[in-house]
Amino acid sequence: MAKKATGISYEDIVRQVRAGDFKPIYYLMGEESYYIDRVSDYIVEQALTEDERDFNLTILYGPQTVGEEVVNAAKRYPMMAERQVVVVREAQGLPNKDALTFYAQRPMPSTILILCHKNGTLDRRTNLAKEIQKAGIVFESPKLKDYQLPGFVNGYVRRKGLEIEPDACQVLCEHVGTDLNRLASELDKLVVALGEHGRITTQSIQDNIGISKEYNSFELVAALAEKNVLKANRIVKYFDSNPKNFALQPTLATLFKFYSELLLAYYAPNRSEEGIAAWLEQSTWQVRRNILPAMRVYTAMKVYTIIGEIRRTDGASKGVGGQKTSDGDLLKELVFMILH
Repeated sequence: MAKKATGISYEDIVRQVRAGDFKPIYYLMGEESYYIDRVSDYIVEQALTEDERDFNLTILYGPQTVGEEVVNAAKRYPMMAERQVVVVREAQGLPNKDALTFYAQRPMPSTILILCHKNGTLDRRTNLAKEIQKAGIVFESPKLKDYQLPGFVNGYVRRKGLEIEPDACQVLCEHVGTDLNRLASELDKLVVALGEHGRITTQSIQDNIGISKEYNSFELVAALAEKNVLKANRIVKYFDSNPKNFALQPTLATLFKFYSELLLAYYAPNRSEEGIAAWLEQSTWQVRRNILPAMRVYTAMKVYTIIGEIRRTDGASKGVGGQKTSDGDLLKELVFMILH
């Protein structure tokens, strides 16, 4: 769920709009563009019919216009429709944005003005932000944290009428990362392939997206967590033999994230599965699968050393030290050090 200090969420806005409760101004901002685009598109879709959009939908671009032009567009009357919608994309680049302050004090009741401000936020202390908040909605869409991705995936899949296995969810999140637009795109491929009421498994991800269910960073972490030497070396060998399916930097990022969280787990006030999950802001399933097994076979000092070695490997992959070693060999050396 995309929610910030204002208390308004994506779901809240969708519910209001679906009920016909339109605000005169929406300021959509934040680091995560996914929800900004979805809110903007949904308001347009619900506010205007397709025929009405020809004359009553105005799209402006921040860097190519100025605040006064936005105000003039917003003050126009709709043509043969109840309302008009003015959308300002890339509003973060809109010159003289303060010109909107006076408009926000007395907005046109027949206009819905949507400002899309990506990769940043409007200072809530400004008069513009305060006036928009009084007249309409200021919505902030923060970048999701890694631990929030499974929740996003499960919710998205559920709305599409499908289910997803925990392993498959984790593999997809590890592979795609926090880019929600790309994550949604990959999930849409699976929806089309499996149809309604399907179940997403690691096999279906391999078949439709191309992520190997056995040879991926997620499985490498699982092998290292329990010091499964055979499985870990088999995955490393696969990576080395398939350079097109392997990139060292994302793999190092995954390993660094895991061992950093493992180090934090040693400082959890409550060492139970639930206590560590709350401390790390992870699901109990993740803690049970990787963190607890790793705590049994690694000391905190060893984990600290591993983190340093991951940093060194990252530097070596970027040419630090002057010696050029292949990515495959660097990963082999790192995994050997971790396991011994």
